[in-house]
Amino acid sequence: MGSDHAGNDRGGILRAFADRLFPPAGGGAVRPHGLLPPLLVVLTFVSGLVDAVSYLGLDHVFVANMTGNVALLGFALAGDRELSGAASILALAAFVLGAWAAGRLRRYGSGGGGGKALFGPLVAVQAVLVAGALAVSVTGGGQLLLVGLLALGMGLQNAVVHRLAVPDLTTTVVTRTLTGLAVDPWGPPSVRRVVSVAALLCGALCGGLLTLNHGSRWALLAALVLLAWVAALGLRGAGAGPGPAGA
Repeated sequence: MGSDHAGNDRGGILRAFADRLFPPAGGGAVRPHGLLPPLLVVLTFVSGLVDAVSYLGLDHVFVANMTGNVALLGFALAGDRELSGAASILALAAFVLGAWAAGRLRRYGSGGGGGKALFGPLVAVQAVLVAGALAVSVTGGGQLLLVGLLALGMGLQNAVVHRLAVPDLTTTVVTRTLTGLAVDPWGPPSVRRVVSVAALLCGALCGGLLTLNHGSRWALLAALVLLAWVAALGLRGAGAGPGPAGA
């Protein structure tokens, strides 16, 4: 009984957050994205966590922010000896491979639902990859293996988020988000953009504090716990489709 009540409370918080990000147009209106928006905010936080691990602890490379990674690769090729061109190339390749694999699942999958049907399973796979990265970190494995596992997972995440196409919640891209925030008049999209930027910043801050003070394994553990929670909700159909605003 207590467990059911706690679950209902959590569901109520998620619904309230979803309605704040995408306000219903009127009484009884349908949520266009179900409970996906708050889950995507959590994934944005996770992006900050893993980028903190990779940049601060793994040869100054990004595994989530590929725009920055391309720039870092250019700097490495220009001769900056503090940067690893091999790590940047590996991160880019693993990211693209993860996105490609998710794309093939979408194309050849027999079930319907598109990105929403794949959301829970792909986040679960990403959690497994982060668990593998955590195991490598604990056992003192190679840094390049860590980079590959994390970037592969972020490729999966970005592919499913791309398919979902929830406005302003890309989970990794901030430049375009900030541009929209500055250019467009204030409104519901502005709230989503502020939340998105804040989630990435807070994830990077928490990941940075954990990595610098306690090592990358604690930041990876935090990312794993959050991904497992999002995957569990996704597999239960939390974001499978729209629902009434009062549901």
